[in-house]
Amino acid sequence: MTHFDTLETRSADEREQALAGDLSRQVAAAQALPGYAGSLSGVDAGAITSIADLARLPVLRKSDLGAAQKAQPPFGGLTTLPVGGFAHVFQSPGPIYEPGGAGHDWWRMGRFLHAAGIGKGDIVQNCFGYHLTPAGMIFENGARAVGAAVLPAGTGQTELQAQAAHDIGCTAYAGTPDYLKVILDKAEEMGLPLKITRAVVGGGALFPSLRQEYADRGIACLQSYATADLGNIAYESPAMEGMIVDEGVIVEIVTPGTGDPVAPGQVGEVVVTTLNPDYPLIRFATGDLSAVLPGISPCGRTNMRIKGWMGRADQTTKIKGMFVRPEQVAQLVAKHSDIHRARVLAQREGERDVMVVQVEAEGGDGTAYETSVADLLKLKGRVEVVPVGSLPNDGKVIEDQRTYD
Repeated sequence: MTHFDTLETRSADEREQALAGDLSRQVAAAQALPGYAGSLSGVDAGAITSIADLARLPVLRKSDLGAAQKAQPPFGGLTTLPVGGFAHVFQSPGPIYEPGGAGHDWWRMGRFLHAAGIGKGDIVQNCFGYHLTPAGMIFENGARAVGAAVLPAGTGQTELQAQAAHDIGCTAYAGTPDYLKVILDKAEEMGLPLKITRAVVGGGALFPSLRQEYADRGIACLQSYATADLGNIAYESPAMEGMIVDEGVIVEIVTPGTGDPVAPGQVGEVVVTTLNPDYPLIRFATGDLSAVLPGISPCGRTNMRIKGWMGRADQTTKIKGMFVRPEQVAQLVAKHSDIHRARVLAQREGERDVMVVQVEAEGGDGTAYETSVADLLKLKGRVEVVPVGSLPNDGKVIEDQRTYD
C-alpha cells in the first residue's frame, strides 16, 4: 500500500532540516498571540530549531489552558484566527474549549485512516460523539481526507446502529474500542450480516484480547492516540510495533511534572508541540505516560515511535472514552454531607469499561448517589457504600484496576 504522503518516509536528516524552519516559525507565531505574552516573552524564536531546543521553553498544562480561557474566552488568546474563523467550536469537560477546522486533514487523522487501509469506496460508521466534544468531527475530517463516506452514527441506540450498518453496507468502524463488539453482538442477535472489515479506534485502551476477538471475526483493528486539543498525535500501522508519531506534531517524553526530557527509553509524560498554524500549542502536557520505542517501523514510516499509552502522570483516568478527574470526585464528596470519602475504580467486565464508585458513608443505599455520580463524573457507574474508614489511606481517589498486558 502506498503511503499517505512523502513526509512519512523522509530520512532523519530531511525531517530535522524541515523541522528547523517549521518549529522556529511556529514559536514566532505563538509569541505574537496574547495567550503566550508571558511564557514566551524574550525567547529568540529563530534559535528554537530542534526538539532539544524546545526543552528550554515552559510547559503548557491543561490547568494553564483552563486559566487562560477564563481570562480570555473562549480560546485563551492562543489561536491565530478569531472564533468566527473556525468551522467548529467544541466544549470538553472542564470546561475546556477547542477550535476545529474543516480544511483538508485539519486534525491529521487521515494519515491514520490511510494506514488502516480505509479510503475511497469505504463507508465508515463513525461512533464517536458529535455532541459538544470533537471526536466525531476529528474522525469525520480524517475520512474526508481519504475519500471515504461517513455514517455519522454517534453513540448509543445500538439496535439502530446495527440495522444501519447492515442496510448501508458499512465497511469500517470508528469509535471507542469496546463499542464495536456491542454492535457486532447486537447484529448477530438480530441476524444481520455486516461488512465491517476494518476498525480505527481511540478514546480508550485496546486490550489484546479484544483486538484478537475482532481479528477472529475478520476485522483488522488499529488504534490512534489523539486528544481534543491536539488532534492526532500517533497511530498504529499494520506493523503494530508501537505507535508512529504524526508528521504534524513534535513529541517529547519528559519527567512527569517537569519539562525535563527523560533518558532514551524511559517512561515519562508526553509533551506535544503542534505545527497547526491556526492553533499553535507549544509544549502542551498531555498528562499521559509513554516511552520512545527505538528504531523504525517495519512498515517503512520513518518518524519516531512511542510505545503507546502507558497510564496517566496524574490520577486522571479515561473510562469509556471520558476522562474522570480527581476534582470531580471531590465535588461528589462536597455535594453529600454524609459522604466522608470516595474512590473511583476503573474496571473491565466482559471486554467493556465499567466504573465503580465507592463511598464511605454511615450505611445507606448506593442508588441514592447515582444521579450525582452521573451529573458530576459525566458517566454512569455502580455505587458501593463502604464503612467509614475502610478505603485505603494512600492518597488515591481514582484507581485504575484494568490490566494492559
